Amino acid sequence: MIRIDAAWLATAPLDMRAGTDTALARVVIVFGAAHPHHAYLFAKKRANRIKVLVHDGIGIWLAARRLHQGKFIWPAPGEAQWQLEPAQLDTLVLGLPWQRMGDAGIITVV
Repeated sequence: MIRIDAAWLATAPLDMRAGTDTALARVVIVFGAAHPHHAYLFAKKRANRIKVLVHDGIGIWLAARRLHQGKFIWPAPGEAQWQLEPAQLDTLVLGLPWQRMGDAGIITVV
């Protein structure tokens, strides 16, 4: 299992054709560096696909997720980045409204 201590969401869209090197370059531009055991999430403009780049302390992992229906709930480009709580990350990758999740999976906004 890949350990993730912190998850960061970039609000600017990423071309889903981007490979590991391009995604890593975007992480450095947006977040300043790729820290070990941190995950960095990017969405395509239509928000029906996301890519997650994880630095595991030894190498880089790049994963993609695509929704066949609907789209991921993604903030509008404004702030360059957001930090996600673990429950929010779990909810986001399922395609659910992650902004409503708080600690221990408690829904705080309806």
